[in-house]
Amino acid sequence: MIKLFKSMRNLHREEKGMTGLETAIILIAFVTVAAVFGYAVLSAGLFSAERGKETIYAGLNEAKSNMELSGSVIGLGDNGTTPTKLNTIKFTVKDAIAGNPIDMTPNSGATAGDNKCVLSLTTSGTYLNNIAWSTKFIGDDNGNNLLETGEQCEITIDVTALSLSADLGANDTFSVQVKPSIGSTITIQRQLPPAIEPVMDLH
Repeated sequence: MIKLFKSMRNLHREEKGMTGLETAIILIAFVTVAAVFGYAVLSAGLFSAERGKETIYAGLNEAKSNMELSGSVIGLGDNGTTPTKLNTIKFTVKDAIAGNPIDMTPNSGATAGDNKCVLSLTTSGTYLNNIAWSTKFIGDDNGNNLLETGEQCEITIDVTALSLSADLGANDTFSVQVKPSIGSTITIQRQLPPAIEPVMDLH
């Protein structure tokens, strides 16, 4: 009988030992799962932070590349002592702040199709996108087609070369959009005076 009690006691001790081993295995499994989950959460957080930083830098890059209108918009009437329609539009742009250079390769002649900056013209009856235009740098110029800090670029649009549904005459309105490859669009909207003149300062 005494041997039977000893055997039963030893049996219970072994069961306690097995329970402790199982508990250790479960704890290790929980720790492993928690570590994997924590790594996944940290990785997701770091990825989100990196994407947010890239978005901020992209926004700053866009803002640094904006151009602005410099001076007046000039309209030239057709030839003759009594002009009746608009022939040419001229205006000057410059870099708004000390930002990235803006490619001002024109869409005219041999450079047609190579332009990164796109101009569009809208009238009461016509919308033309990527119209022909030419450039002339005024003042400080390093000889390339990049609009850089301190430079000014005069843009000329030959209206007579465009396929308008009707000529732009007295009291007509038009809108020109300058769309650089980087940065926001400039919209220039003007109304022609009651009488077309050879040279008009369009306010």
